Amino acid sequence: MQSLDLPLSSDSPERDSLVQGCDGGPSAAGCHAAEMTTTPVRYGIIGTGMMGGEHALNLAEIPDADVVALADPVESSLAWGTACVGHPVATYLDHRDLLARDDLDAVLIASPNFTHSSLLADVFETDLAVMVEKPMCTTVDECVEVRRRALDRDALTWVGLEYRFMPTVSVLLDELATGVCGTTRMVSISEHRFPFLVKVGNWNRFNVNTGGTLVEKCCHFFDLMRLAANANPTRVYASGGHDVNHLDEVYDGRVPDILDNAFVVVDFDNGVRGALELSMFAEGGRYEQQITVVGDRAKLETTVPGDEVFIGVRDGSGPVSVSARMSPAVTYAGFHHGSSFLEHVRFIACLRSGAPAEVTVDDGLWSVAMGAAAHRSIDEGRVVHLAEYDLPV
Repeated sequence: MQSLDLPLSSDSPERDSLVQGCDGGPSAAGCHAAEMTTTPVRYGIIGTGMMGGEHALNLAEIPDADVVALADPVESSLAWGTACVGHPVATYLDHRDLLARDDLDAVLIASPNFTHSSLLADVFETDLAVMVEKPMCTTVDECVEVRRRALDRDALTWVGLEYRFMPTVSVLLDELATGVCGTTRMVSISEHRFPFLVKVGNWNRFNVNTGGTLVEKCCHFFDLMRLAANANPTRVYASGGHDVNHLDEVYDGRVPDILDNAFVVVDFDNGVRGALELSMFAEGGRYEQQITVVGDRAKLETTVPGDEVFIGVRDGSGPVSVSARMSPAVTYAGFHHGSSFLEHVRFIACLRSGAPAEVTVDDGLWSVAMGAAAHRSIDEGRVVHLAEYDLPV
């Protein structure tokens, strides 16, 4: 069975070769040496708050990447981003000035969710490759339009759903692909975590800016659920509330309206059922996330954080533990257990080779649509069918 326990030290020459590229499989286990290049991929980053800085810290550890320009309308965020890059870099208050440069290969969008649609529209006027942080947009209609425009261009468009590259998640997906579970029947994801962090201008306190908690945060989990189910969703039922967090906060006379807990049930078109349990006031537990896939032959389960995937066969012979330790080739783990590092490695590999994006605009659209349907279900107290949305996929 596969393992991410690669015998490389962080300062070995093999490590520099490894991080040049990865194959097209669903997990980080497929990383391999690619043709060496002399010129790093030149990135511009739009949005240099917490996640923009996080991406810069990851890129600083990848030999085949170089951040050369940053854009953010907030001076303090630009200062933070520059510090994360670690060397002098051009800075702009207007992203259009960054896009006007003639020395960029790729753009990363890590700005607030509600800006993604308009920023992507501007990037699509160029021939630059782009990675946009999750969620792709805040509404289904915006995602549909972004998808339409992205498919009309040749340049790479990649959606930052990096959870699929986390060590335990990617190994679970690899094991699932072997058929060990038989026919998949159920996918269950639980997240018990801390409240939303403070962001610049507190933009993440309101649904209109984020798309809602089940879009903003849970698009990751809906993406994983859809991957594990190997199918598209047909209907969603959800129950959720705003019961604990941010109730005593007021911004310009408004109290935050973001949900802090929910249950979501999803039916897929191949008969698989999915379930999500979210609590954002449960930071005292052992794990933030638990992921379980059950088939008619066996059960797969893992946690984030963690370093093992467990396989429990129905004959009672297990569970068997499969190593999912982070590769030493990942020299910056960051907020997401090395997944952002590997995401950029694979993005660069696709850009170099001309291969299509591994995380597509279709993936971005479906992950938002599932979250939006869950919010509609909560608001209207009913089952929501995905056919209610004009989805072109």
